Amino acid sequence: MKRLVDIVVSAGLLLACLIPGLLIALLVKLDSPGPVLFRQRRIGYGGRPFHILKFRTMHVLEDGPQVVQARRGDPRVTHFGALLRDLSLDELPQLINVLAGDMSLVGPRPHAAAHDDYYGRHIANYAYRHRVRPGITGWAQVNGARGATPTLSDMQARIDLDAWYVDHGSLALDLMILFLTPLEILHPVGE
Repeated sequence: MKRLVDIVVSAGLLLACLIPGLLIALLVKLDSPGPVLFRQRRIGYGGRPFHILKFRTMHVLEDGPQVVQARRGDPRVTHFGALLRDLSLDELPQLINVLAGDMSLVGPRPHAAAHDDYYGRHIANYAYRHRVRPGITGWAQVNGARGATPTLSDMQARIDLDAWYVDHGSLALDLMILFLTPLEILHPVGE
């Protein structure tokens, strides 16, 4: 049932966002040189790698053994990219990842593969999150654990929320998370 909801909702949202998506793509291209879409290796369900899609919001395209987490006021972020990040509109292309089956609408947010390697060595239950498909939004995000994780304890708090979701996930919980996500996006990170 979850997969059916993912397909129907993501297909509908892709169609609804077609014109705004094309406008965002044009503004990304006009804002700074580089590709419109950012692709980065992430680890998904069962530890399988995939390439996440996002609208590019930075001057750099990091995807290797060293990936520096973005933070508020990061100089690598483009002018238009800052707005996209604040409104989470950079995430829209991930609807394609959902249709492809690499992601779900709801699940633990996937991190860069380099971060998975690092946190997997430092947080005991880190890999537990790979027991479900990663999501565009998740339990951690609607509970205030979105944005940068500058300390191990910040990431541990996020992973604990992800683990709770893995153990308690249901269609009803997913619908609640989808309802709460826009409210969380409108509430600035860290406030």
